[in-house]
Amino acid sequence: MWFVFAVAAAVCFGLRGILYQWTSQRPIDRNLLLTGVYVSGTLITVGTNFFAQQPWSMGALMGILLGLFSFIANASMYKGYAVGKASIVALFTGLPPLVVMICAYILWQEGLTPWQFVAFFIVLGGLLMIKYSQDLRVGQLKGVQWGVLTMIFFGFTDVSVKQATLLGASALPALTLMFATGSVLFGLSWAWGNFRSQANKAHNEVAASSETAPGHTAATVWTLKKTVGWGMLVGITNAGGMLLIFPAYREGITGIVSAIVASNVALVLLYARFYLKENWTKREAGGLLMAFLGIILLRIAS
Repeated sequence: MWFVFAVAAAVCFGLRGILYQWTSQRPIDRNLLLTGVYVSGTLITVGTNFFAQQPWSMGALMGILLGLFSFIANASMYKGYAVGKASIVALFTGLPPLVVMICAYILWQEGLTPWQFVAFFIVLGGLLMIKYSQDLRVGQLKGVQWGVLTMIFFGFTDVSVKQATLLGASALPALTLMFATGSVLFGLSWAWGNFRSQANKAHNEVAASSETAPGHTAATVWTLKKTVGWGMLVGITNAGGMLLIFPAYREGITGIVSAIVASNVALVLLYARFYLKENWTKREAGGLLMAFLGIILLRIAS
């Protein structure tokens, strides 16, 4: 059953990635949007637990750490989609299993098999091919930078989920703290940015600290109500993925679950190739293929 949960979580996170990419190209305040995403998650988990009545425990406090790591990961992924190439950023969202394997070895002495080492170097080789492609532009290099941060902190998020299950935490209380923490962090980020914008006399016409897509002006920025509302809609996919990933980690093997969930990158890559019509150079395509082969081998070897 854990396999079904993991696959379903991958679908939810893939849809989240597509929605993030689409939204990142709109004149919208990133922090306000993500505040809506996490408020949505908080309401969903609180409402669900009202009926489920899952118990609170000390292990649920891991939700605070989950919220911090998820805050950094989601902010980095959204920023990467805004400034970089969707397919490149999406690739890094498929690589947290590498981080998970390393952390699992350090924390729980889960050793790596020879095949897992081979998979690691195959993926690393693919990333190097992408990074040093002659066709990469400055914006895409920024996308790589944010993609790396996304990979690391989504990996930390997965490790924290596993640790929460080992501590006996129930999913809904831990996720409530996670989403509440994320809501506060993104809300404070939005408030601080808004304060800085208002304090900047040279840009009085800017109503908020929105990170708008290129070519848009402040006059076209989405309203607060529209931004939060859309964020809450996107938040359904994020909350769904997290609700599904908890039982998957509780019942399944850490490395395998992480690899399956990471396959959500396939949805975003297909979206980037066929909807956004992104073209890949031979080196980029080779790097992407090499990295995917590594991910597949990682799944088989786990």
